[in-house]
Amino acid sequence: MSAAIVQGDTIAAIATAVVPQQGSVGIVRLSGSEAIAIARRLFHAPGRQPWESHRILYGYVRQPETRQVVDEALLLLMQSPRSYTREDVVEFHCHGGIMAVQQVLHLCLAQGARLAQPGEFTLRAFLNGRLDLTQAEGLVDLVGAQSPQAAQAALGGLQGKLAQPLRQLRRSCLDILAAVEARIDFEEDLPPLDEDQIRQRVDQLLEQMDRLLATAHQGELLRSGLKVAIVGRPNVGKSSLLNAWSRCDRAIVTDLPGTTRDVVESQLVVGGIPVQVLDTAGIRDAINQVEQLGIERSRTAAQAADLVLLVLDAQSGWCPEDQQLYNQVAHRPLICVVNKIDLLQGQSPPALPEPTHLTVYTAAACNEGIEALEQAILKAIEADGLTAADLDITLNQRQAAALTRARQALVQVHETITQQLPLDFWTIDLRSAIHILGELTGDDLTESVLDEIFSRFCIGK
Repeated sequence: MSAAIVQGDTIAAIATAVVPQQGSVGIVRLSGSEAIAIARRLFHAPGRQPWESHRILYGYVRQPETRQVVDEALLLLMQSPRSYTREDVVEFHCHGGIMAVQQVLHLCLAQGARLAQPGEFTLRAFLNGRLDLTQAEGLVDLVGAQSPQAAQAALGGLQGKLAQPLRQLRRSCLDILAAVEARIDFEEDLPPLDEDQIRQRVDQLLEQMDRLLATAHQGELLRSGLKVAIVGRPNVGKSSLLNAWSRCDRAIVTDLPGTTRDVVESQLVVGGIPVQVLDTAGIRDAINQVEQLGIERSRTAAQAADLVLLVLDAQSGWCPEDQQLYNQVAHRPLICVVNKIDLLQGQSPPALPEPTHLTVYTAAACNEGIEALEQAILKAIEADGLTAADLDITLNQRQAAALTRARQALVQVHETITQQLPLDFWTIDLRSAIHILGELTGDDLTESVLDEIFSRFCIGK
């Protein structure tokens, strides 16, 4: 998306999700120099309602030629620079559904507005200084957040909490570069550079970068969630476990082995982390082609999962089939779930020959053991060095990759100092780190970076 294309004309888009016959309100948004003029041609506000900034007008959207009413609506005016894009912005608040908002959008386009590209409203906000790049990325993360913790971390980015340490890193690099270049240009007029002090400052910057990079894995967990596969031989209670965990009948449960023929998904939140639970077909020697396809999908799901729940039958204990399954998934993060303990009638649960993994005891049919299962999942996540609690900021994948490159540049600066190379060599990697840190906040970037970021936005944003 070219900056030349973005600025100058007036853009329009539907800014709310449009679902057939659902939603009470739909919003059509315009931004640009002609936004208010287009609104005046389309909107009739009865009485003496003043067309002033940050006021809401009541009235009707009408065909400008025929005066035919398209919808009864509210009109919100936000004049530059007190708007999201720092341009004149108009919003038509129409009735929900498809037809009303689409008709209003078509009228705006017929009056000279252009259909907005994905993320173009936010791109204008960035180009006009309303947001920096980390705030824009925080916005898209907030829109897509799947848990309160993910929303909180995204909000931190939107509020500028991520930009602050990144800009401080860049300023520190600029200070070091200025000191080095001053010695290059005015070597005879200034005292010698304290190399040990510069090396210490670089070490401090590397430590700060490491602390920021440590949030990348946590952020990815909050954004993408955890994929958990429930596996086991037939009729051990995998589907009952899914139903008890999700508190709804997501999977069909019968006493017949092989009831589940395909992977059944359910979306949950555990300890603030979005979890995609996959209930898989019981793995055994299939008796027909349909069941064989389901079993192959189960194996694929287990290999792709972040965490595997190996479900066992408490009555039958550890069987040769369980051992065979265990051998297939033992290399994955694993929790053993001993189910149907309610049927033991006071007997002790069976001992497991593989005690190295977390073990949870459940009675899925009685909704027992679910809380212990969730605690075990959080413990497994913590064992991998990940935690989702109390995160003000997190790096996304692009930011982590860029900061890693900036860190590598500073490591090279450190080695250059150690090797006693001329000061000109110091400046090469310092400039590289400064440029990359500028890419992160938007202070120094290319059009291709803008395209990469804003292509992930929806059209109305």
